[in-house]
Amino acid sequence: MLRKTVLLLALVDQVLVLENGLLRTPPMGWLAWERFRCNTDCDEDPKNCISERLFMEMADRLAQDGWRDLGYTYLNIDDCWIGGRDDKGRLVPDPKRFPNGIAFLADYAHSLGLQLGIYEDLGNFTCMGYPGTTLDKVVQDAQTFAEWKVDMLKLDGCFSTPEERAKGYPMMAAALNATGRPIAFSCSWPAYEGGLPPEVNYSLLTDICNLWRNYDDIQDSWSSVLFVLDWFVDHQDILQPVAGPGHWNDPDMLLIGNFGLSFDQARAQMALWTVLAAPLFMSTDLRTISAQNMDILQNPLMIKINQDPLGIQGRRILKEKSRIEVFLRPLASHTCALVFFSRRTDMPYRYHSSLAQLNFTSSSVYEAQDVYTGNVISGLQAETNFTVVINPSGVVMWYLYPIGKQGTPQQREAETRDRL
Repeated sequence: MLRKTVLLLALVDQVLVLENGLLRTPPMGWLAWERFRCNTDCDEDPKNCISERLFMEMADRLAQDGWRDLGYTYLNIDDCWIGGRDDKGRLVPDPKRFPNGIAFLADYAHSLGLQLGIYEDLGNFTCMGYPGTTLDKVVQDAQTFAEWKVDMLKLDGCFSTPEERAKGYPMMAAALNATGRPIAFSCSWPAYEGGLPPEVNYSLLTDICNLWRNYDDIQDSWSSVLFVLDWFVDHQDILQPVAGPGHWNDPDMLLIGNFGLSFDQARAQMALWTVLAAPLFMSTDLRTISAQNMDILQNPLMIKINQDPLGIQGRRILKEKSRIEVFLRPLASHTCALVFFSRRTDMPYRYHSSLAQLNFTSSSVYEAQDVYTGNVISGLQAETNFTVVINPSGVVMWYLYPIGKQGTPQQREAETRDRL
């Protein structure tokens, strides 16, 4: 028993200085859960059940329809893939739904230039009742995932205690690191502790996790998007500073292409998740997605902003009585992204403002490119008045860049950060 305790302490001590070098920008890819849930009925619904076939078909779409080349490289399995454990205690996939095994899927993904993510749960069971990773299985399961050549692990927290989570998440980070294979680590730990200090130690999380779920699962509705967004905005003073290259807040999946969002709401979620430096994990049927929704998700300027190398999470800087809100995200090369977001439900709203009202104080002259339309507004100075027309539950998003810079680079960077 003493030897096990010493080993545990050694693992925790090791992980406190862990830096796996992964996810220097927010991860992008596809995740099964929101669209396909725990559909395991491959007899009645072979095209949509959680199976080898589903993931291979989604991998094909990622590779062939332009997603991979834009950065959507992760193909992520969620719950309901596990068939049990073998006589050596090793995890095995369901033999009927994954007849060739997970290593086969990983090889298939890699052959297409993609990366494979997998799901487990730090507890007796996964959230849907499949075998979980108990503390005594952490090292073995990490080794199994590495042997399968998995590239990301999402570790959920159902059926676990706070004490088990406090031990298990650092243990898994260290165990993944010890395999020698680069495996990005997605933690659900803060979501099970209420998402906020003192129960959640974000300094520790930034050392052991590449991304983490802070809050409740998103559902396929606009009200759910607003529910998640409101929580992140209400606590942005805590959450915004802890995000950055290699460690990201995760407000959960993109719903675009499913059933719950209108066109304007889909555009709004994409813009808001981008300004929050969120992971972009689609969860929709890529085999049937409309061209309109593809355009939203494949917007190259939007992706450039999301993948900005500074990795600064944006925040809401203004909340108007008119129910218009303004979000700002500082970007590299003295640029930034502005999102004008309408919570109105009546009609398009003409919003009048100036850069000075948004805390821009320099004498630089700016151009603003509308991220969705491509239109460019030139000659914007701090005191220049402008008007944007925002649809109900919609956004206007600008990529703002200076065309006449004033001051030293250090002064301009400080000014950009000060706007937060």
